[in-house]
Amino acid sequence: MDSHEAGFESLLAAAGLSLAARPAATLRPAVELFPGGRDPEAALAGLWLRWGDWARAHSIAQDIPTAEGSYWHAILHRQEPDPGNSAYWFRRVGRHGVFPALHTEAARLGWRPAAEWDPFAFLDLYEHARKNGSAGERSLVAAVEAVEWRLLFAWCVEPGA
Repeated sequence: MDSHEAGFESLLAAAGLSLAARPAATLRPAVELFPGGRDPEAALAGLWLRWGDWARAHSIAQDIPTAEGSYWHAILHRQEPDPGNSAYWFRRVGRHGVFPALHTEAARLGWRPAAEWDPFAFLDLYEHARKNGSAGERSLVAAVEAVEWRLLFAWCVEPGA
């Protein structure tokens, strides 16, 4: 298990879940899974995305009228792939509180496109890597996306300021 998986597991453990606990997530409301979180429903969308259930994650995310719901929705369409729809949802996100940490982590991984996190530049890199990127580019994109997921999920389950 890499450090990203370990961080994910600790966030799930706080909710009494694990990677293998999908059925448990369907039996309890998001606010019960992530009490006191900034956006429990958005966390649930992210969880279903992490578990690989695109349709369930999308069904939840599209009905969340917050920046976090729009962010998960944008990620889902980036992965679909539907970059135009993803860009639409990233425009709805605006500047998000995870962007500074995401920019720092992406730079640590070797991607420094701008002075601050730019989801549209990452969307371009994602599309390039998907269509004709090298193995190294695809690996970089996967690593940055894993960090993005972890940061956004943590943002959703942790108490708001």
